[in-house]
Amino acid sequence: MAISKITLGIIFLLLGLTDTLSPVSNNCKFPAVYNFGDSNSDTGAISAAIGEVPPPNGVAFFGRSVGRHSDGRLIIDFITENLTLPYLTPYLDSVGANYRHGANFATGGSCIRPTVACFSPFHLGTQVSQFIHFKTRTLSLYNQTKGKSPFCRGVLARPKDFSKALYILDIGQNDLAVGFQNMTEEQLKATIPTIIENFTIALKLLYKEGARFFSIHNTGPTGCLPYLLKSFPATPRDQYGCLKPLNNVAVEFNKQLKYKISELNKELPSSLFTYIDVYTAKYNLIIKAINIGVVDPFDYCCVGAIGRGMGCGKTIFPNGTELYSTSCKNPTNFISWDGIHYTETANMLIANRILDGSISDSPLPTQKACKLTKT
Repeated sequence: MAISKITLGIIFLLLGLTDTLSPVSNNCKFPAVYNFGDSNSDTGAISAAIGEVPPPNGVAFFGRSVGRHSDGRLIIDFITENLTLPYLTPYLDSVGANYRHGANFATGGSCIRPTVACFSPFHLGTQVSQFIHFKTRTLSLYNQTKGKSPFCRGVLARPKDFSKALYILDIGQNDLAVGFQNMTEEQLKATIPTIIENFTIALKLLYKEGARFFSIHNTGPTGCLPYLLKSFPATPRDQYGCLKPLNNVAVEFNKQLKYKISELNKELPSSLFTYIDVYTAKYNLIIKAINIGVVDPFDYCCVGAIGRGMGCGKTIFPNGTELYSTSCKNPTNFISWDGIHYTETANMLIANRILDGSISDSPLPTQKACKLTKT
């Protein structure tokens, strides 16, 4: 269900947001975006690689399932829209692929560090390796044809754009969520330096490949996800109802990540690493839920085919019968889409805070980032 600009204006005023619905692309000319992450920014990789993300995912906006875990657009979709670029094609999707303006290496269930306990084999290191292969093959094809083939002119990334593109990383939630199911708070905190080290290695590899403009999203308040709230009913809650120990870990992770980004900005010349405080944007949705028409910030819209459990999409029973989940009539009244992921409305509110620079360190609208370089 569409949400009007008047309604959005009221929401932005209540939450202290800036209305950035209209593209302001004149401020910046990022020619491409390369994204790395998990299901929060996966635009179809997990569907292409492992299995379809079925309806009702995607139906509210796209009219069909398009590989996204939401009723519609994700944060990355709003970012590319604002930069007047097409939605990103998943690197793993070979059908109808167009990489002229970037590619998406994010895959649902991914972690920063390689671990068998994670939900996907495509950890951040693998995603960066895929990017390096992608870039190498792109340059090879251009060299072979001198850039004159129809393929090069139409759907292939341009070599000159790699150093001018925006590189977005939104990953880490699964590292904490998986760890919390097997460790104490203190044990999980002890793993953070190793996770940050793996993250740093990935960033430096991208820098070595020519990446210069980075947008680094910290991890959200994982302890506020309805799925985990149901899984750990006896765990202490904070004043707003979120899992206190898990959010404590997320805060510590973000603290160490922010420090590392600050170091990289000093260490690597001619680069810009922008730290984005997504945690604050997402947590504000929880604590100010009533202001945006959400009765229960921990309820979710997509109901599993076998009840209120997780599993938005298709359920196949032993006898071969297939049942599809149903979604609520108005997803705009929910923050959570399926207990883990966010609704399109929530994604839009978060994306606008990213785009206007209000949660960036230092405050920097996305559209202006490409104009800044260090001497």
